Amino acid sequence: MDPLGARSCFVDVDALTSWAHQPDGIDVPDSSLCHEDTADGVVRSPFTLREDLNHKVILWKGDVALLNCTAVVNTSNETLTDKNPVSDSIFRYAGPELQEEMRKLKGCRTGEAKLTKGFNLAARYIVHTVGPKYKNKYRTAAESSLHSCYRNVLQLAKEQSMSSVGFCVVSTQRRCYPLEDATHIALRTVRRFLESHGSALERVVFAITEQEEATYLRLLPLYFPRSLWEEQSSLPLLPPDIGNADGEPIVPERQIRISEKPGAHDEDDTDEDEGLDHDLSLIGSHAFARMEGDIDKERRLALQGQQSGATLQKQHQRNYNRWLSRARTEDLSDIAALKALYQSGVDNCGRTVIVVVGRNIPVLLIDMEKALLYFIHMMDHVAAKDYILVYFHTLTGEHNHLESDFLKNVYDVVDAKYKKNLKALYFVHPTFRSKVSTWFFTTFTVSGLKDRVHQVESLHQLFTAIPPDQIEIPPFVLNYDARENGPFLPSHSSFSGL
Repeated sequence: MDPLGARSCFVDVDALTSWAHQPDGIDVPDSSLCHEDTADGVVRSPFTLREDLNHKVILWKGDVALLNCTAVVNTSNETLTDKNPVSDSIFRYAGPELQEEMRKLKGCRTGEAKLTKGFNLAARYIVHTVGPKYKNKYRTAAESSLHSCYRNVLQLAKEQSMSSVGFCVVSTQRRCYPLEDATHIALRTVRRFLESHGSALERVVFAITEQEEATYLRLLPLYFPRSLWEEQSSLPLLPPDIGNADGEPIVPERQIRISEKPGAHDEDDTDEDEGLDHDLSLIGSHAFARMEGDIDKERRLALQGQQSGATLQKQHQRNYNRWLSRARTEDLSDIAALKALYQSGVDNCGRTVIVVVGRNIPVLLIDMEKALLYFIHMMDHVAAKDYILVYFHTLTGEHNHLESDFLKNVYDVVDAKYKKNLKALYFVHPTFRSKVSTWFFTTFTVSGLKDRVHQVESLHQLFTAIPPDQIEIPPFVLNYDARENGPFLPSHSSFSGL
């Protein structure tokens, strides 16, 4: 049954013109000249001419809900109830069954993607994702979240063996995301995914409105050039940040020099270096010193037993994969709603910041197994590269304290990359009891973690490693710190190493 008569309006993606067959907007000289110039050493774009990828990409001005493809993308809010033109159209054409299905999803976190049937749509599936609210203060976090939207949609398409995906513009105007910035992230994320997993998808459609068309037509050649001349002409127009190998935004490393032994300087240290070391020495004898695990020791431990060690490693990997599979399928919205674990910005070295809020963990009231599943769900992609943890112990009570057995279980379950790529754990507003417990846990319960844990007495100290605009801090933590340590006033010495 098709009460809206939509079937006659549906558009088959295979009938649409691919980007490869759309004429470029540049007067192209003799193609042989382009080849000769390139062979003579002209610098190539990081997004080189790839005709095979251009054949997979389609730019189409129209309603994404009308696409006849494997899946279309719906952009929404965390409760999946957003009223925007894309969602309204998808719900209208899909019919009332979609509304019932949405209630079962129980929301979706920013940057994640969830799947439902397409019901009365021509598309078999709908992938629902939540774009970030854009604030210039948290620009880096917003960029990472928007990248996650596109990446998670594509990853889901690959896992479900989808042949074609129709994208709307994910971050809507209501979320205040600048269209040009959002388009850069969308295009380069898709480009990098197709470079790595091009065989998994046959068509990727960007369904745009008339207002969005000019921006996409202008930026698509930067990431999907249709000729060598277009590639060369687009090269100077690429933004400074073109992302990593997955297209995820990165921040150039901004190192701060920290003395591991405050007061002891190299002979060639300048006065400025000494002043900075003195300021940072107020944190403690080793706080915020560079954290590197003892790699040789870890390798020796891993190699002990040789074949038996390799067997144990495989068993551990299979066990982790089972946890990861569960984490991707179970409803964890009740744990997500606690706002006890979330991704923020980056530290001074460009490493992802993960925040844990102790007071938001009602240990006696929640299913701790689900808490572990949510941790894995959140951290699996983050832990693939260097990251840091910031734990706010501020105003935690007895009912918020995680048992050492649970923490040991987490440490034992997680993949090796979690341990390898965790570069520092900042323990903010510790108590005497928590310091003793942390020392005992890192000394006798787990290995290789002790030197990465730093007790941080104030936010002023934390901000020497993480810029204030790169970490989302709960209001009660800010209020507590202001009472105990006075309001934070940025000074030249605090950030002289940035």
